[in-house]
Amino acid sequence: MFRLAALASALSLAALPALAADGEQLFNIQCRQCHMGSIMGPSLVGTAGGPIAAKPGFTYTPGLKAKSDQTWTDENLDAFLKGPAAFAPGTKMFATVPSDEARAALIAYLKTLK
Repeated sequence: MFRLAALASALSLAALPALAADGEQLFNIQCRQCHMGSIMGPSLVGTAGGPIAAKPGFTYTPGLKAKSDQTWTDENLDAFLKGPAAFAPGTKMFATVPSDEARAALIAYLKTLK
């Protein structure tokens, strides 16, 4: 099984900006419509490293609220993007990111959104 930590250790620091740039492209294609200026999903600015289900003004499902004592670590983001319903049963998030590489790129990009 692919491990995000293995990918992170294999990447040099110089490669991270390129990975984040790839993630930005994926974000604009797959995520932007629901997560930027929409009521469908919360803003993802500050999500990476932040608490789960904590954005003000957004109503979270019970599955995500149950994880509100956790943070959006790389591992949690990876699990959620791979299978939102498995990570947080009942979530409204319907999009999945099956590719390990695409998830790693999206996570790298999310880390730039401060």
